[in-house]
Amino acid sequence: MNEALATAELQDAVHIVERGCMNGCSRPVSMAMQGPGRATYFFNGVDPTADADDIVATLRAYLAAPHGWIEDAQPCGRLRFCLVGRVPALSCST
Repeated sequence: MNEALATAELQDAVHIVERGCMNGCSRPVSMAMQGPGRATYFFNGVDPTADADDIVATLRAYLAAPHGWIEDAQPCGRLRFCLVGRVPALSCST
């Protein structure tokens, strides 16, 4: 996946962090996207190799969307069918 990000010139905008269990046992592999002031997305059943192009397209849509809220998921390819949940950006005041 790091190679796909580098090829797409997204390596500076996107950071992959591996985690243990994300409670998606019935459809591994899980993937989430989140960022400060941006919506959070959770996907299950992702194949990092076969879905690399769709992951890159989804990341591009996420980065281009205001507050990370993707309105049209068609460019995301198969990943739009792997989406489990989307949470709006949280506005927390201190």
